[in-house]
Amino acid sequence: MELPDGTGVLSVPPEASPAQSDTGSVSAEIRAPNGDLQVYLNATPRQGDESQANWPQFRLDHLTGEHAASVTRTASRDGMAFRGGTGSCVADSYVTSIGGHEYRELACLVAGTRGSSVLVVATPAESWDRYKPLLQQVVDSYQAK
Repeated sequence: MELPDGTGVLSVPPEASPAQSDTGSVSAEIRAPNGDLQVYLNATPRQGDESQANWPQFRLDHLTGEHAASVTRTASRDGMAFRGGTGSCVADSYVTSIGGHEYRELACLVAGTRGSSVLVVATPAESWDRYKPLLQQVVDSYQAK
């Protein structure tokens, strides 16, 4: 799934289905037979003041301001190699303010030659170990442009 602005390509596993996303973004998800969200994948063009240097704190602030009751950073790393670019990534867990659902995610700001984009892979916290290999495959195959 290529971003409309051409800054990145999200590789989607065959078991994922396209999902509704914000204008200019692409998303896919895997749902359980009962409809519960199991995996969420998203790519979005860089939209604000996020940078490689401020990415971890920017992402955590964004989550808190958007829909999280609490956010915990578990790891972060700069200078990660991506196909066609480099990125800064933060791993975190958060609890939603509505419903109290706990999720774990890896969010990366990836810079390519055409611009920067944000890659997010997430799953309910209790499913992280189950889906970690799939999420890692999505991250490893993300292409910056």
